[in-house]
Amino acid sequence: MKKIEVVAGIIFFENKILCVQRPKNKLNYISEKFEFPGGKIETGESKLQALKRELLEELSFIPAKIDSLYMTVVHSYPDFELTMHSYICYSDSNNIELNEHISSQWLELEELKKLDWAAADIPIVNRLITNG
Repeated sequence: MKKIEVVAGIIFFENKILCVQRPKNKLNYISEKFEFPGGKIETGESKLQALKRELLEELSFIPAKIDSLYMTVVHSYPDFELTMHSYICYSDSNNIELNEHISSQWLELEELKKLDWAAADIPIVNRLITNG
């Protein structure tokens, strides 16, 4: 099975977290699902370099502060295994551009459950809600 390693940013702005929606995809299990922004780590990149690059590509945005690793999730989808390293990030602005996603929402912790999340992101959502 193909293995993919990615990074994701859990971006906070004034007690709200950025949630972005994937576009339609031939893989129905991730099509139009919500996720934390980020993407694949390229050869020779550190996780933090990859996160900054991906956020700039996807959102034309770099958070004011990228904190430590929050959690790593390993999830097996039908076609590939995903290892996702998520980082808490803090922003001084909620001004983003959606370059790849079809929608975004800034939500408070208790609102996160209302979205249809990609399966790999659900453990992060659950931990965020549990730990407040």
